[in-house]
Amino acid sequence: MKNRILYSMLLMMSLLLTPSCSSDNDSINSNNNSVEIAQIENEVESGIWVITSFVDSGQDETNNFINYNFTFSTNGTLIANNGTITMTGTWSVTTSSNSNDDSSSNDDIDFNIFFPVPETNDFEDLIDDWEIVTHNSNTISLIDVSGGNGDTDILVFQKN
Repeated sequence: MKNRILYSMLLMMSLLLTPSCSSDNDSINSNNNSVEIAQIENEVESGIWVITSFVDSGQDETNNFINYNFTFSTNGTLIANNGTITMTGTWSVTTSSNSNDDSSSNDDIDFNIFFPVPETNDFEDLIDDWEIVTHNSNTISLIDVSGGNGDTDILVFQKN
């Protein structure tokens, strides 16, 4: 009988001292992110945007895109046009599950840009899964920290 009471007490103590699992934070973050993702999509799908700043590894390359207007279509198409040249690519906003090249958070939101261009084209520098720093209906600020050498790229779109 004594052993049974001792065993019961030990079992209760071990249950109290064992860390319990909390609710799945990933699904909570995913739900929170889905609202913010929809908000970001709505913001950029409205109007024409221009690049007001593009710093690539410390070098200001804004002038490479100075005359381009960017349109983010609801179907994921991204069009950049300067009146003479039209570049067509894709864009999306996603929850990142990998932060190796971004922040220390595993639940950040990425603004993905892709243009099917050769490495020698200026638009190749825009291809990335950018981390969103700030966003509103007139400005979206993006950053990318290279996983290889730690260089930081900054890209800012402003509604025209």
